[in-house]
Amino acid sequence: MTRPPNRVRRNVCQNRRARFEYELFEHFDAGLILLGPEVKSLRQGKGTLEDAWVGFDDAGRPVLMGAHIAPYPQANRENPEPTRPRPMLMHAEEIRRLKQRVKERGLTLVPTQMYFEGPWIKLEFAVGRGKKLHDKRHTIREREDTREAQRAMRGR
Repeated sequence: MTRPPNRVRRNVCQNRRARFEYELFEHFDAGLILLGPEVKSLRQGKGTLEDAWVGFDDAGRPVLMGAHIAPYPQANRENPEPTRPRPMLMHAEEIRRLKQRVKERGLTLVPTQMYFEGPWIKLEFAVGRGKKLHDKRHTIREREDTREAQRAMRGR
């Protein structure tokens, strides 16, 4: 199916440390099941994926865990818990493939960003493996080398 041309993708929040902490392989998109005050809070940009991760519930469905969505002030007592587990919407075949990948040793599902696509809120996450300390040092070294090269090119 093709995406209608009027669907604008607007970023809500990003997990910037994901690329530094994990080696990311495959990226997936999934819809999120949220309540009204959570959606309004996200429209104001008050969500974080800092300590979030994707797991599976007892029924085998993917769930976003640990993501913080700030309470919406006008909702009063209607606000849900800020870090509650949030179910995700995916095709059954994708869920089956994800479960197989996660069973491999050392792989996990890391949320990378949350965004609006038209009226819907989607989550982009990736299958990743945690980096060791020397891998992180290598990443830092590469980043510094590219910055130095850009500075040298700018100076010409």
